[in-house]
Amino acid sequence: MAYAAGVDVGSTQTKAVIVDEHGRIISRALIDTGANVVKAAENAYQTCLDNGNLREEEVEYVIGTGYGRYRVTFGNTQITEISCHARGAVNMFPHTRTVLDMGGQDTKAIRVNANGDVLDFCMNDKCAAGTGRFLGAASAALEIPLDDLGPTALKAERPVRISTTCTVFAESEVLSWLGKGKKIEDILLGVHQSIASRSIGLLRRVGIDEQITFTGGVAKNVGMVKALEQNLGLNLNVSPESHFMGALGAALFALDHILASRAPLGAREEHA
Repeated sequence: MAYAAGVDVGSTQTKAVIVDEHGRIISRALIDTGANVVKAAENAYQTCLDNGNLREEEVEYVIGTGYGRYRVTFGNTQITEISCHARGAVNMFPHTRTVLDMGGQDTKAIRVNANGDVLDFCMNDKCAAGTGRFLGAASAALEIPLDDLGPTALKAERPVRISTTCTVFAESEVLSWLGKGKKIEDILLGVHQSIASRSIGLLRRVGIDEQITFTGGVAKNVGMVKALEQNLGLNLNVSPESHFMGALGAALFALDHILASRAPLGAREEHA
């Protein structure tokens, strides 16, 4: 049995996925990235091996992805997270044609074809207003754990309008609304709607298809999923594996390499 792995080193968390030769997920791991990116990649991969009861020598090929992909020093090669999220999304939801990847530092809108190839993309990497960091600012200001933001926002009745376009000032605006007597849930829904609006702006630039797959860590936030769906008028494809989509895509690319290397020479030349 052949095994392939993908390690996605994100700004906030590092994910690892191991698949078998049929592309089935055998093991996964998730840890905080922290200050030592190299160590985060090593720890996530080792945890993934341990979780799958696998030895390192059983994994034939490893691909690094994410902003810290070049710090996956034990990997065989690197592939951008845009390609990996596209591949993972189409593998998980075959009818996907648009991918929204929302992480801690940036948000990406990706248009893909039926094979998971990237046709177009754009990203919000100059400002964190439409990313997980914006949620982090609200979490800090209101002293509410990140995991509680979404469920709390869903209790809102009259969401406020968050006008700031800068994460630096988000905490001040949140506290300002709190000082005016607004309910925490109404403030939080306003925050979620603000991020959703900016994300949809990115999606429009690449083209919105009915089959949109939401990936990245923020996909676990039920409030964000709801805000996006209400603004789009569409249901999003969201999987319990959404957080691991980049690592999954990297693992599948690694599996491609293994299978191609096993093919007869003529088939390899034809494939190339």
